[in-house]
Amino acid sequence: MNTPLVSQSTEEKLVTLKDVSWEQFKGIEAYLVDNHNVRLSYLSGVLEIMSPIGEKHEGVKSTFGLLLEAYMRVLGIRFYARGGYTLEEPGYASGTPDESYSIGIEKEVPDIVIEVIVTSGTIDRKELFKPQRIPEIWFWKSNQIKIFRFGENGEYTEVSRSGFFPDLDPTLLLRYIAMPDQYDAVAEFEQTIRNQ
Repeated sequence: MNTPLVSQSTEEKLVTLKDVSWEQFKGIEAYLVDNHNVRLSYLSGVLEIMSPIGEKHEGVKSTFGLLLEAYMRVLGIRFYARGGYTLEEPGYASGTPDESYSIGIEKEVPDIVIEVIVTSGTIDRKELFKPQRIPEIWFWKSNQIKIFRFGENGEYTEVSRSGFFPDLDPTLLLRYIAMPDQYDAVAEFEQTIRNQ
């Protein structure tokens, strides 16, 4: 019997170091450059090292991304998947989102980043991406999706729906992320969107 994706156990470990200079961070990053099982985040002297990225994290991340991409394809919304690449503000912040997308045209800075939080750290992920002025950050944590939109005041505010996809109810995504079979989840989600 298959168990739901969101019930799987995690093996992630998180280490937080404080008072780390940018130069020290870059040295650690260079040393670990070939280790793809480690994820580094740096914000104003705080370094988080997560390892390994667990099965639950990767499963939720992949399903979340596939569902969002299916939604955009079904509705004919042009998008560019940017994946998880490092966004930096030298000397201050460095972080790698789980997934990211440019909407409409390909852009240097993505419009949406997705963060899957299984093991919480001390770094505020919104602050991590604030220097890049990412328009939206979507978080999945504890079977909830929260969307934060960057405002004219330079801060992120939680919103109930995406400004890019105002007709997409995040609870619909949650239902399909929780399905145990990823292929069936995406296929059924596509059918639901077509029937709306």
